[in-house]
Amino acid sequence: MLYRMNRFLLCSLMTTFCTTALAANRPADNAKSEASPSELQLAEYFRAETTRLADRCLAEIHTLQDWKGRQAEYRRQLREMLGLDPWPERTDLKPVITGTVEGDGFTVENLHFQASPGLYVTANFYRPKLIEKRLPAILYVCGHSRVVTNDVSYGNKTGYQHHGAWFARNGYVCLTIDTVQLGEIPGQHRGTHSEGQWWWTARGYTPAGVEAWFGIRALDYLCSRPEVDPARIGMTGRSGGGSYSWTVAALDERVQVAAPIAGITDLQNQVVDGVVDGHCDCMFYLNTYRWDFPTVAALVAPRPLLLGNSDKDKIFPLDGVVRLHAETRRIYSLYRATDKLGLLITEGPHADTQDLQVPVFRWFNRWLKQENPVVEMAAKKLFTPQQLRVFSELPADSRNANIAESFVPAAAIPLEGDTLIATLLEKVFGGWPTEPASLDLKPVLTAETKEAGLRFRSYTLRSQPHVDLSLHLLQDARQDNPERVILKVLDARSFANSPARSLNAGGFPANLPEDLREHLRKERTAVVYFEPRAVDAWIGRPADATKARRRFLLLGQTLDGMRVWDIRCAVNALKSLPEFASAQILVQARNEMGVNSAYAALFEPGIAQLELSDVPDSHRVGPDYLNVMKYTDIPHVLGLLSSRLVKPNARSF
Repeated sequence: MLYRMNRFLLCSLMTTFCTTALAANRPADNAKSEASPSELQLAEYFRAETTRLADRCLAEIHTLQDWKGRQAEYRRQLREMLGLDPWPERTDLKPVITGTVEGDGFTVENLHFQASPGLYVTANFYRPKLIEKRLPAILYVCGHSRVVTNDVSYGNKTGYQHHGAWFARNGYVCLTIDTVQLGEIPGQHRGTHSEGQWWWTARGYTPAGVEAWFGIRALDYLCSRPEVDPARIGMTGRSGGGSYSWTVAALDERVQVAAPIAGITDLQNQVVDGVVDGHCDCMFYLNTYRWDFPTVAALVAPRPLLLGNSDKDKIFPLDGVVRLHAETRRIYSLYRATDKLGLLITEGPHADTQDLQVPVFRWFNRWLKQENPVVEMAAKKLFTPQQLRVFSELPADSRNANIAESFVPAAAIPLEGDTLIATLLEKVFGGWPTEPASLDLKPVLTAETKEAGLRFRSYTLRSQPHVDLSLHLLQDARQDNPERVILKVLDARSFANSPARSLNAGGFPANLPEDLREHLRKERTAVVYFEPRAVDAWIGRPADATKARRRFLLLGQTLDGMRVWDIRCAVNALKSLPEFASAQILVQARNEMGVNSAYAALFEPGIAQLELSDVPDSHRVGPDYLNVMKYTDIPHVLGLLSSRLVKPNARSF
């Protein structure tokens, strides 16, 4: 039943029901003073989605047979989410040793190889001077250590040289490789973190995939060396290197023993507690299949795995690490191999401490050498960065700096018809609810003005739990069954000018165009202003917008991808109102919201016409949906909808 209320009560209710900004990473003691009701609502959405993904993580695994039946598909899914399905071609590594450095009882070879043509990996290979038989090997992958002098990058391998030296002095060979961002050939890890390169998401690209490929090709190189026993290869690294240790060990069983340090935690820490804000893109796969992180860890089972972390690590909090270890232990238990799973907790911050190093050394001695000697020799840096430099001049054919452009192929031929729809549902919009929305359409206000002969109504609708949105309806008060409904999908700019933002004391929009009633009467039309989630959020606060959008990514969604769902819900909500059941729906939208509306129309035949303006030419500009450019792009989608597109009207209410 519709009812009247004053403007101030309306504004209070609408603020409660509208999802706008972000509160997920505010300190708890400041939340009440700083977070609006709408920010708290979005934070609740993130909590609910995180809990849902955590609850379903490995929930279908009860027996070893269950696990073995799904393990191969989990590996394939991880490869896909890293941009490695299908595998890139294993081309010639073209290894080149550019120099050597002598240490006390060991030699370091400075070398490079190509993971793919033009994709260079710079590395140091540590080996004992005296080698009588094939030795166990360690692949060491580096965290974010920036080593630059006079604008020359010497690579983060030089910052972690002490690990390679210790291994070589204790009977191992060790290959330490640079990363794509902080290597001798600088690339990029921070596309969505700070560079605004949201097209990485649409392209299906993450630098975590490049780092995984670096690691897999590094294993290829190690297996080609006569000094290496290919049956005894271990892998370790900390921070970023810890993360790459997880993905490579999960994908490649040539890693017989793993010891990732401070490189993983769960979605609870990342999304709800906000530690995602401290991580660049190289730490995350694109979460197409909506995993929580224990699934990655479980893929190492039943090989020996030591999970190490400090108790005061702010970007890999201990509580999440402990939760992840417990879930991983369940899979090891199925193998009856819990003796091969270790949890190392030391005192200290996020740092490369000796307290973390020594147990790692012992872990490899135990499982690769079947020895348990006392570790007496500390890991020390022995060389200058210049001594470990590979290139005196960077190669002209390097693709490292621009690898995001080509690592994941874009769609050569866009998908069509039912194949496109099914693929979009699985690979692009997999974060949509699997069941139709409840809608829960509720009237908030109705008001009429006799002078103008108009009726104004506001509703809330629920597109998902914790996502309550607003619809504002204007129509001729004498027409109960209009022939057409114009659904105006608001973006941030048009939201500010929405009639619902300027209600007078009687709860009616002020400053409406004088000829609006006449237009609505003659055209037998109603106008509906719809506010998808967060359209008015983070205005003047781009950093907060980035934080929220990256949380959506970790949940296997994007903000605009979920707005497409919201638009679908709005269309269905209008159709549920008896007076609009037989009306034609015309959707008006601009810019990125126009693209969102177009994709909604692919799934909603109830959208009879689309009036779109200023839409981007490609998803490279926006909006960002997971993986979408692997299958289609904006011009193709608009072509599929050509029969429903109408030319934008210069006179728009």
